[in-house]
Amino acid sequence: MSSANNLQAAGFLRLFGSIFYDALLLTAVLFFATFILLLIPEQIRNTDPLVQITKILWYLLVSYIYFVGFWLHGGQTPGMKPWKIALVDIQGGSPSLKQATVRFFSAILSWSLLGAGFLWMIVDRKHLSLHDHISGSKLIVNNC
Repeated sequence: MSSANNLQAAGFLRLFGSIFYDALLLTAVLFFATFILLLIPEQIRNTDPLVQITKILWYLLVSYIYFVGFWLHGGQTPGMKPWKIALVDIQGGSPSLKQATVRFFSAILSWSLLGAGFLWMIVDRKHLSLHDHISGSKLIVNNC
């Protein structure tokens, strides 16, 4: 990547186009991940609280693998590619596993704050979201 000063931050609308695209793709991935859950007997699959927690953790794990896997191998999810967005560390290099992991979970925090973590980038002078600040990474326009 180039020096950190030459990297243009991805804009709010571009980011949400990417999020919408990834949401569609992740929905398909989670649809297929649900087949594993069908191995659990139906009597307990929909009633046992432990199974309910396990289902949530399974979907969280699959989502984690989707995002972090793509971020670590090329810096882009499939939804980021058409919008020419890439994830880099603050210096402009590839993000580490720790940064990608922290970014994934802090993005959940940004969503749980009713999207305020994302909206923060509108008022931030560097156009960074809450999870950019927490993880030490950022989304840039990738003109390649």
